[in-house]
Amino acid sequence: MGASRKGETQYVTILVQPDGALQARTIRLPLWGLRLALGAMTAVVGLLVFVALSYAPLVRAAARVPSLERKVARLEQDNARIRELAAALDSVERRYDQVRGMIGGDVMPALARGSSTLPLAPPVRANTSLTRRFPSGASVPAFWPLDDPSYMTRGRSSNDPDGPHEGVDIAVATGSIVRAAGGGTVLDAGQDPEFGLFVLIQHPDDYQTLYGHLSRIVTRKGAAIEPGEVIGLAGNTGRSSAPHLHFEIRLKGAAIDPLTLVKQEG
Repeated sequence: MGASRKGETQYVTILVQPDGALQARTIRLPLWGLRLALGAMTAVVGLLVFVALSYAPLVRAAARVPSLERKVARLEQDNARIRELAAALDSVERRYDQVRGMIGGDVMPALARGSSTLPLAPPVRANTSLTRRFPSGASVPAFWPLDDPSYMTRGRSSNDPDGPHEGVDIAVATGSIVRAAGGGTVLDAGQDPEFGLFVLIQHPDDYQTLYGHLSRIVTRKGAAIEPGEVIGLAGNTGRSSAPHLHFEIRLKGAAIDPLTLVKQEG
């Protein structure tokens, strides 16, 4: 390798001696051209490194997609099983109500307590008034959303120290069935910081019902809901200090007192 004299265009001479050949090949390059080629190669290598670093997160994210899709599929299967169980539970409850209605009166007659020294349990009476009858199709809210014994712990209030309370809070055990107070369409269902797991149903005549703090949702957004259909299970999610159901009724977007339309049964 050599260079020309100072003051002239500088060249770099490269001698290439192939194996077994008697003569060497001479390659003569201007020094500025060699520097330009080295600079271009450095830029290309730098660009390749930048592209590799930029696409690495995308490649990792793409690798996670199949795993996420499998998880979503499993969750959809779980929700489908829950809906099937809820439907089966409704069927069992209807049959139980039919049997209870056919029996009527006292299931066990009262016994003379003086005839035995053993303690006797009080007679069990079939209360046919508890039998629920729901119409079909979309309807204005008119049914109590809970089957299990429950009691109100907080009513609707506009001057509460913690802010307006637009519905009623009903204390009930976690896992208790929550039913639609009327027929309609699920406007929204999911997670909310305030209400936790919730379901919002659109009814005719601009009525809406909201069910909050659920432990499980067994319906989905856009689903058609029959009156009395199971939509979830009561719980303690969101801003809640104890298991209960937050129940709201709205008319044209404004909350109204649910007790003006729905009365607790039993």
